[in-house]
Amino acid sequence: MKRIGFLSFGHWSPSPQSQVRSASDALLQSIELAVAAEELGADGAYFRVHHFAQQLASPFPLLAAVGARTGRIEIGTAVIDMRYENPLYMVEDAGAADLIAGGRLQLGISRGSPEQVIDGYRYFGYVPRDGEDDGAMARRHAEVLLQLLAGEGFAQPNPRPMFPNPPGLLRLEPHSSGLRDRIWWGSATNATAEWAARLGMNMQTSTLKFDESGQPLHVQQAEQIEAFHRAWREAGHAREPRISVSRSIFPLVDDRDIAYFGRGNEDSDHIGYLDETTRAVFGRTYSGEPEALVRQLAADTAIAAADTLLLTIPNQLGVDYNAHVIESVLRHVAPGLGWR
Repeated sequence: MKRIGFLSFGHWSPSPQSQVRSASDALLQSIELAVAAEELGADGAYFRVHHFAQQLASPFPLLAAVGARTGRIEIGTAVIDMRYENPLYMVEDAGAADLIAGGRLQLGISRGSPEQVIDGYRYFGYVPRDGEDDGAMARRHAEVLLQLLAGEGFAQPNPRPMFPNPPGLLRLEPHSSGLRDRIWWGSATNATAEWAARLGMNMQTSTLKFDESGQPLHVQQAEQIEAFHRAWREAGHAREPRISVSRSIFPLVDDRDIAYFGRGNEDSDHIGYLDETTRAVFGRTYSGEPEALVRQLAADTAIAAADTLLLTIPNQLGVDYNAHVIESVLRHVAPGLGWR
C-alpha cells in the first residue's frame, strides 16, 4: 500500500484558457479539490508555497480551511520556504491548523527554490548572519521550529499576568502534540537528506534534484533516499520515517487527456540550471495508456523506495479535470503496481 496524494502550486492567471482567474479562485478551488480527492480515496492534499507570485503563498489559512472541510485525508505542504518564516509565529499557526484538522497536518519545509525577486526574504525582515548564506539561515529557522514544536516551556512568565499562568516556563500555544513527528524536509541534495534524518524529520524529494552524479532523476533520488535511511539508522530514532516522491503522471483515458498530455514530448529527464552554478535534473512527465504507465513507473526506483507519492497537478485546468486525473491514477494505474 502506497499513500497517494496531490501537490498543487495553486497558479492563477487571467488568461481565458485558465479555469483559475484569481487568488480567490486558487484558494477556493484548492479546498474543493481536497474534498473531492478525499471522496475519491486519495490520501493527501499538499500545497506549494511561493512568495511574490500568482501562486499559493500563506499556507495556514488554507490548511485550516481544508482541515475543517475534510475528515480523513492528510493535509500538507511541499514546501514552505523557511527563509521567509518566523519560527515562533509559525508554531502557533501550525498548531492551530493541526488541531482544526484533528492531527492530520504533514508540514513540508525547506530552503525553497529560486524566487520571483532578488533575496525576497529580506523584505520579510530576515537577513543571513555573518558567515551564513540563505540556505543556512533556512536550516537555522527550521531547527528553531523543531525545538519549539517539542512543547517545552522557554519563556519567563510575568509575575503579574492578565490571566493566571500554569507553573514554570511558558510555551507557545496552541500546542499540538505529535506535530513534531510530522515535519518533512524537502531535500534537493544527499547532504541535506542526511541532515534532515539526523534531526528526525521525514523527507520529501520532488520532480527536480541537484545533479550530483549525472544519473537519471529516479536513480539519484533512490540513492538520496538510501542516504537518508542510513543517517536515520545511525541517529537511532525510535520511529520509522516517511518519504515522499513527487511525480507528474497523466493516464490517457479520454479525449481530454489526449488533448492535454498526449503529445509524448516530455518522456525523458531534462537538465537545467537553477542559478549560474547549480545544475539540476528535472523529472520527466509520465503520460500514456495506463498499461504503459504501469510498466514505466515500475522502473522508477525512487517511487518504489518511498511510502508516499505526490501527483503534481495542473491546477489551472480546474477542479473537475484534476479530480479526474487523481481518479485515473487511483483506478487505472495504482492497482497494477500494487499501490492499491
